[in-house]
Amino acid sequence: MLPFLRRISLTHWILISMVLGVFVGWAFPTESQHLKVISNVFLKMIKCILVPLVFGTLVVGIAGHGGDLKAVGRLALRSIIYFEIVTTLALLIGLLAVNFVKPGVGLKLPARNSAEAPPAPAQVTFSGIIEHVVPRSFFEAAAANDVLQVVFFALMFGVALAQATGAAHQTMLHFCEALTEVMFKFTGIVMKFAPLGIGAAMAYTVGHSGLGVLKSLGLLILTLYAALLVFCLLVLVPLARWARVPVFAFLRMLREPILLAFTTTSSDAAMPDAMKRLVAFGVPKRIVSFVMPLGYSFNLDGSTLYLAVASVFVAQAAGVEMTVTKQVVMMLTLMLTSKGMAGIPRASQVILAGTLVTFGLPLEGVALIMGVDELMDMARTTVNLVGNCLATAVMARVEGEFPPTSEPSPEAA
Repeated sequence: MLPFLRRISLTHWILISMVLGVFVGWAFPTESQHLKVISNVFLKMIKCILVPLVFGTLVVGIAGHGGDLKAVGRLALRSIIYFEIVTTLALLIGLLAVNFVKPGVGLKLPARNSAEAPPAPAQVTFSGIIEHVVPRSFFEAAAANDVLQVVFFALMFGVALAQATGAAHQTMLHFCEALTEVMFKFTGIVMKFAPLGIGAAMAYTVGHSGLGVLKSLGLLILTLYAALLVFCLLVLVPLARWARVPVFAFLRMLREPILLAFTTTSSDAAMPDAMKRLVAFGVPKRIVSFVMPLGYSFNLDGSTLYLAVASVFVAQAAGVEMTVTKQVVMMLTLMLTSKGMAGIPRASQVILAGTLVTFGLPLEGVALIMGVDELMDMARTTVNLVGNCLATAVMARVEGEFPPTSEPSPEAA
């Protein structure tokens, strides 16, 4: 029996705990309310990851690419502009979709205790937003888990570190790389407690709100899939046609990496084969080797769209009114914090948790969403892969190094 249990993956344990949590919440609604302490402990473990992880990954992402950006300045600048435009469109489509469908409306999450809310301007104004972005102290922002302020400090620190030379640059960069690596391991340890935390959260929520929560989660999944499809049709396909990339031949060439990304929910597993196939497709190797890794720091189209949908879903479920201005600020926060996080296990949940903390939304929503995250991760990982492969081909076209009529070689096809 024990060897069999060891073969069950974390994803399967999460799904099992979700089902058990639903049953416990339905069968024992009163008793299930006592399980909230377990989910609270798990959520606090996630919160303590946020600041060092965001700081380390952003600094490494900026300072670590410094040399490459200077060596291929024109390609880097064009790539980053492209990435920012496309990911912004992904955020907007996700925002429109979740506000149109409103999958969280009717779900009753407990509103966040105002005593726990991070410091924020009482009235949201443009000047107040700008002023709030800049921390009075990094340690104050870290203690409050104010991720937007931590991001500002990390961006400034990363730029300064990229300009430093010699021992100062190497020492601090190695420190941030080591910090990031340790936090990756820390995140892996915390995620081992995910089945307990998610099962308890699901039991508490079902006991508190009834089985209607399952309808809301199903609607959330459908909203995400529909928004990703719209993004592909309205953004990626026109970009491919503009760059004269043959769409169907391009997708046929990538069919095996796409299937691998969808089934394993791992971009890392699919990226090496995708890069090899892009070179065989006619994209120069030097562009592939630069744009693809850079894209996995700055061009996570599927993940950024998911974060827009998930964050507003939690606000709707908690009954928190989000003005247009506040949603735009939240999207800006997501656009910044999602950079450089591709290698982190369950990165989207870490980013989502940090954003919810910053905007005073309950973290219970993260635990609920994680119960069905595998189904959503399959789609967003696939879009991440296709989006980065297309970005590489588009950059090759912009650089004038992509054949006018590209057909995949038999090996790539």
